[in-house]
Amino acid sequence: MPRTFNIPRFYESPIISTVKASRRNMDARKRDLSPSVLDFGPVRFKIARHFGFCYGVENAVEIAYRALEENPDKRIFLLSEIIHNPRVNDNLRHHGVQFLSDTEGNPLLPFDVLIPDDVVIVPAFGTTLEVEKELNNRGVTLSSYNTTCPFVEKVWKRSQEIGKQDYTVVVHGKRYHEETRATFSHAQSEAPVVVVRDLAEAEDLAKVISGEVDADFFFEKFADRYSDGFHPDLHLKRIGVVNQTTMLATETQAIADLLREAIVFRYGEDSLTEHFADTKDTLCYATKENQDATLALISEGGDVAVVVGGYNSSNTSHLVELCEHKLPTYFVRDADELLNPKQIRHLALETKEVQITEDWLPMKHLDGSPVDIVLTAGASCPDILLDEVLRKIVGWFPNTRSVDEVLVPYELDTNSV
Repeated sequence: MPRTFNIPRFYESPIISTVKASRRNMDARKRDLSPSVLDFGPVRFKIARHFGFCYGVENAVEIAYRALEENPDKRIFLLSEIIHNPRVNDNLRHHGVQFLSDTEGNPLLPFDVLIPDDVVIVPAFGTTLEVEKELNNRGVTLSSYNTTCPFVEKVWKRSQEIGKQDYTVVVHGKRYHEETRATFSHAQSEAPVVVVRDLAEAEDLAKVISGEVDADFFFEKFADRYSDGFHPDLHLKRIGVVNQTTMLATETQAIADLLREAIVFRYGEDSLTEHFADTKDTLCYATKENQDATLALISEGGDVAVVVGGYNSSNTSHLVELCEHKLPTYFVRDADELLNPKQIRHLALETKEVQITEDWLPMKHLDGSPVDIVLTAGASCPDILLDEVLRKIVGWFPNTRSVDEVLVPYELDTNSV
């Protein structure tokens, strides 16, 4: 039986949590990726099979609130945001938690403010060995409330394992994302490391591996993305690919396949295992589940897609990318961004800027069919935020069915198990 977590009730949703429980009970092995449908009459929601809080996020949220409960008389600090969701981080701030740095690692408070009696929480992304060492030297322990995702730690462990076997670690990730900074730090303790952001950068690295270009090309293209002492002529002969767990799993696989081909070109198929480590077991199952469910969701079609999550959430941005290929998509952090049926405030991935789009929501079809809203969320998004988005949209349509009526099939499924 899967582990359950003690998550504050105010993050749950009467609508979304009921649908999730029904799908979980009726499909325990998670084989059915078809979306859930909530039909309110004039508007219908198609909701992804998998979305919202994953194992690692639930673990982090539970530990953070336990730290508050167990230490009412102590100062509590977070190294940075516990997860990439403003509702959760703002609530922790409301309860007195202080943040030591922002998501890019820039200090908000100096470590000098800390004393050994303070409680310091490690976020779900983990932290670097350098930060651990500095805080340990100050007498601050990080072991009591370390919320690092187990799947992130798995990547660290595998990176260090292949490093000890003289492989170089190639990280598919965003170089200055908290998780990649931590993975880079842990990996370089045992191995040379280089980071590639996407398939285009992997193609550049493949050119270096295959011998098509020289070391100067590498140093120009990958400035600030490799560990100290790295030299492509020495350190790209044996490699293994791991990823920032929130990246597109399909892209990580494509990058691994591309670099594998470059290795084969340079050293031959017979020498592959000597030069290329198998690291497929490091992919995060929750990230892949959410991405696969999103692909199944958008294959069902819709008029618009609304994806809910923090604007600095990497895994959410990749769900947005998937949706944008198929239909008009709006990335919102909460229901406040839905200004009215005519205007929506949302993050545009291409510009990384928040903008307002007009006439975003069709209110009716000429043939009388319902308006279909595709709805999903990132792994750090509480269910209640989807509930609020859904209710706000439903409130703009006349003559809708009640929530109780719409949920009847899902409540029956839940009660029947």
